[in-house]
Amino acid sequence: MNALRRLDRLMAPTARRSAAISTCLWPRRHQATTSSSGSRSPSATVDPAEVRGVAQILRQQKGNLGQPTSVSHPHLIQPDELVPGVELGEIKERRSQLMQNIRAYARSFGGEFNGHSSPCHMFVLGAGSKKYMSGKIPYVFRQNSDFYYLTGCLEPDAVLLLTIDEAQNVQSELFMRPKDPHAELWDGPRTGPELAVPLFGVTEAHPLYMLEAVLAKRAAALKPHIWFDKKTTDLPSLTEDMQRLSGVEQRPLLPAYTFLEAMRLLKSRAEMQLMRRTCDIASRSFNEVMAETRPGQSEHHLFAAIDYKCRMRNASHLAYPPVVAAGKNATVIHYVSNSQLLSPQDMVLMDAGCEYGGYTSDITRTWPAGGQFTEPQRVLYEMLHQLQAEIIGTVMKPGGETLDQLFETTCYKLGKYLQEIGLVSKSVSDYKELAGQGYRFCPHHVSHYLGMDVHDTPHVPRNTRIVPGMVFTVEPGIYIGQDCGDVPPEFRGIGIRIEDDLLINEHGQVEVLTDACVKDPRALQELCQQQQRDSDSGASASL
Repeated sequence: MNALRRLDRLMAPTARRSAAISTCLWPRRHQATTSSSGSRSPSATVDPAEVRGVAQILRQQKGNLGQPTSVSHPHLIQPDELVPGVELGEIKERRSQLMQNIRAYARSFGGEFNGHSSPCHMFVLGAGSKKYMSGKIPYVFRQNSDFYYLTGCLEPDAVLLLTIDEAQNVQSELFMRPKDPHAELWDGPRTGPELAVPLFGVTEAHPLYMLEAVLAKRAAALKPHIWFDKKTTDLPSLTEDMQRLSGVEQRPLLPAYTFLEAMRLLKSRAEMQLMRRTCDIASRSFNEVMAETRPGQSEHHLFAAIDYKCRMRNASHLAYPPVVAAGKNATVIHYVSNSQLLSPQDMVLMDAGCEYGGYTSDITRTWPAGGQFTEPQRVLYEMLHQLQAEIIGTVMKPGGETLDQLFETTCYKLGKYLQEIGLVSKSVSDYKELAGQGYRFCPHHVSHYLGMDVHDTPHVPRNTRIVPGMVFTVEPGIYIGQDCGDVPPEFRGIGIRIEDDLLINEHGQVEVLTDACVKDPRALQELCQQQQRDSDSGASASL
């Protein structure tokens, strides 16, 4: 049984949703966690002495650690934050909550779980590793999202070990690359295990070479169930260590991704703020790109423009390779060549987002390159704009209580609208047939979860009921290829998608996080024409 569903069923029906939100997503401050001394502390928050200790270390190091800190990057990280927007206490709570959830799941089977009666559990997770495009030329490093979520650590090749014993004591240990002056000369500073305990709030830290020995020691002492996702790790040596451990202890390696995705699905208040920020950055950047678009530019120029404008607002980088598709290229859903010139009668479809503080946005807008829709373009755009507004209005209501329901509703409504404008035969009246016609012209799901990854928590079913804390997209589209012989010629070669990011906040309200990004057809034309008028006025004044 899916672990997410089983955990949900462990709760009383009347308290299920509120409990899931308050404990899984907004963990309670009074839960006990393990302190760095190994004793249990009554709170998972960081006490003032700990804050002062970390601050003193950072001052002594002049922020010269393996990642930005509040000392080295005060413009990005506040004094009480480990990473942008997230305090150390919250990250410690995540580790504790994960192990409590795993323990609760195993206990729900009774005295024996997976053929063993041990009440103890061990969880191991590797960081991302550096990847190379050729020779010694690396790609920009991006941390494994789960590792970042549980540690806040941005260094490659590290390993996190979590254990929970019979008394529910949670211990956390980090294995880090040791300090190495020669390596740091080339690749930059490392935090090292010496400073990992105060910086990341773990119980203990060790150099990487001690990993196998410590794993064996902990496993021998606890005889735990062992949780490790070998299919997703970036570290082959870690996989080898875990397989040897599994063989010695005669315990299978159990996948833990379901527990992490259940937690990441529902955003904390800090995560909600980060989602608002990344979506605002992308929205305002989109508006500028749309306003500055001109026929004769290349799709590549618009790619460069959205990247530049997001970075100038402190985004780390784009969240994924963007789609910048002019004219008939927009009928290719994942078009990423981005190399064609814009013609005056083209529409431009751009699907792009950025990453800020480890959280991503995902927006699609379609606009006229020349500032004015043609009549067929206007008809289709207004239809899709109206459809998206209705779908957003359906969220958390009948027909919109899950992402799958939003998709089914979209397909049916799209089929009806296409029938009204003459692209679907009037003889079609059956619900399934109309939905099928909608799917023909929009052959992709219209929603996915969003968060640290663009397609976040991919193993969470899209038939999961929408509840506070979730962030997801709503992105209906219509794509009419040049070879659609049963469609009037004036509509062929047109592709349109409108995509926004939605948050169900802690009050159960639907927030359109990308609402600042212009999409109303009249406002869109005005935006695209305004700068052209300003440019023409400036040119006239200079004559």
